[in-house]
Amino acid sequence: MNTKLQEQRTAYWKANVRILVGCMIVWFIAGYVLPIFLAPVLNMVSLGGYPLGFWMAQQGAIYVFLMLIFFYAWRMNKLDRQFDVHEE
Repeated sequence: MNTKLQEQRTAYWKANVRILVGCMIVWFIAGYVLPIFLAPVLNMVSLGGYPLGFWMAQQGAIYVFLMLIFFYAWRMNKLDRQFDVHEE
């Protein structure tokens, strides 16, 4: 296989993994750390009349997950164009 092509594939894969790891870290923080482990601390703050820890567990995490989906799609499209593997 062409060495340059193999290097390009490796670089693309590494960039993809970096994006995935970043998304997984945000997912873990929004899904576990904030609503479960830091809930007592967050509950000291009220958002819309509800404790922030409760709000984060019920709605905030969902908003963060939706934002992650759009961010991942946007970032992968940008990465595909950068490595010229995008769809028409």
